[in-house]
Amino acid sequence: MSLLLQGMWWVAMVGSVTSSIYCMMVLAAAARFAVRKRRDERAEADFAPPISVLKPLHGTEPGMEQNLESFFEQEYPGQFELLFCARHETDEGLQLARRVGARYPAVQAKYLTCGEPMPKFHNAKVYSFAKLDSEAEHDLYITSDADVRVAKDYLLRMVQNLKDPGLGIASCVYIGTAYGGSRASFASMLDAVGKSVEMTSGVLVADMIEGTRFALGATMALPRRSFQRVGGFGELGQFYADDFELGNRLAKQGAGVKMATHVIKLMVQDQPFWLSFRNQLRWMQSTRRSRPWGHLGTGLTFAMPFGLVGLAWGIAAGRPGLGLLWLLAATVNRWLQAAAILGVLGDPDWLRNVAIYPLRDLLGSVLWLGSYGGERFYYRGKIYKLKPGGRVEAPE
Repeated sequence: MSLLLQGMWWVAMVGSVTSSIYCMMVLAAAARFAVRKRRDERAEADFAPPISVLKPLHGTEPGMEQNLESFFEQEYPGQFELLFCARHETDEGLQLARRVGARYPAVQAKYLTCGEPMPKFHNAKVYSFAKLDSEAEHDLYITSDADVRVAKDYLLRMVQNLKDPGLGIASCVYIGTAYGGSRASFASMLDAVGKSVEMTSGVLVADMIEGTRFALGATMALPRRSFQRVGGFGELGQFYADDFELGNRLAKQGAGVKMATHVIKLMVQDQPFWLSFRNQLRWMQSTRRSRPWGHLGTGLTFAMPFGLVGLAWGIAAGRPGLGLLWLLAATVNRWLQAAAILGVLGDPDWLRNVAIYPLRDLLGSVLWLGSYGGERFYYRGKIYKLKPGGRVEAPE
């Protein structure tokens, strides 16, 4: 029993130390990001070249009409076009985009179809990009997913990053926002705050330590040539995490890869827990394949599982008060991390999300552990298999 207690103590202690060090790094990275964000917001936004906005679509979901409207309502002083692409003309998302576009006749928009992806081209989103690229009029792109909702100055702020002719790509962090707000399920709230805090923490710490060597695909600003520099759409289409692969390859080539300071909203659907869990697990599995060593180290950044081990040790060792203090310390650790990140992102629901983040940290550790459980994942009605390096095999 004494050996078991010693083992529990060491596990709890090591994990608590590493998660505390990580928390301090997050606080420093958040402060650094806040300075950059304030500087960029004060700078004059005087660069407004012609741009093409590329939006792949596949089906529809609650809140998508508002997401699309936010793109038609852009206050951009230069010329821009919106290009939407789905697999088929009957796609509900494409039809919705047409209806929304009809209310904004002054905005130039195109509605395209690309058909089903070709064999060995397993990423349907990238397949849509290939079609959008062939129809785009301009050489500077802003891309975004269908679940993104933006402010009216989004295009103007994102395109400022392309002033630098050496920039290969710029992407940005986001506030995970549960659709339905306070009426959303608790599972969706946990998913949303994880996207805000867990994702942004890792991104900002990585940028602080070594610079940005990846991209986040929710929205990206890049010149047309960047896609070709990394092997073209056919190459990127073999990866599930095409955004990571695109940014990582550009960074290895010496092209500028930047994390912009503009913040967008990423809308999270109100889903039952099992479906939300499966979707989050899919991303964890992808990260494990794309960044195996970095993903392995992520296990030491969580705090709550080690706080629970500390509590269990305290109870088993006859020192329950010390065990409770251990768990409380882990909880405060996560509150500090969430407060720093949500504050700098400007989350309007930061108080509620800070309060629940310790539970999301615990769920994140379960997802991290589950990511080592297999290679197959479910996505849009099909089963895929992840291969080393993040490539995917054809669906069964």
